[in-house]
Amino acid sequence: MIGIYVIVGVFMLASWLVSMRLKSKFKKYSEVAFIGNLTGAQVAEKMLNDNGITDVKVISVEGQLTDHYNPVDKTVNLSPEVFSGRSVAAAAVAAHECGHAVQHARAYMWLGLRSRLVPVVSVASRYMQWILLAGILTITVFPYLLLFGIVLFSATTLFSFVTLPVEFDASNRGLAWLNSSGIVSSREHEMAKDALWWAAMTYVVAALSSLATLLYYVSIFLRRR
Repeated sequence: MIGIYVIVGVFMLASWLVSMRLKSKFKKYSEVAFIGNLTGAQVAEKMLNDNGITDVKVISVEGQLTDHYNPVDKTVNLSPEVFSGRSVAAAAVAAHECGHAVQHARAYMWLGLRSRLVPVVSVASRYMQWILLAGILTITVFPYLLLFGIVLFSATTLFSFVTLPVEFDASNRGLAWLNSSGIVSSREHEMAKDALWWAAMTYVVAALSSLATLLYYVSIFLRRR
């Protein structure tokens, strides 16, 4: 049992360290202009056009690192710093999010699976913590309540791992386009690659942390049922 606590603690620390490293990288590359001299919004629009995608809008959303692609309304949502920024970081993020739009347009399998899991994960995330807590408190009387919570948590863990190929592929698509478009130099391309790699690591740590937490609950069920 102590081993599980240590593993969960290690992943919590790793998550914090990766998050800090990511913020440091984006701050650094947000101060580096690139030869294309385009805003993040212009980079996004150019990548969409180059890929023959005309039904996706590029819009600005509030917050920091809130950038995402919404397949429901087909929008590339960029934070103000990325939307208006003319930096390597802005170009990298914009290209990555458009990578998701290209995935959607090309019917990328893993994105489709992830989208189908969203409703399930939404429901699971809303109730599982309460069910897990109640399951632990009543495990000697009603052990299968905890098992039900574990099943719900398994859905969120599966979602975390399905997200990994989606994120890595979006980055690969974005980086490939940045290289072929000629709007960044080879040095700037390496910077963009570095920034997106650290962004991807946050998803890797989250997935592994979710798995470790799932194993923790499973161990409780197996030991006390």
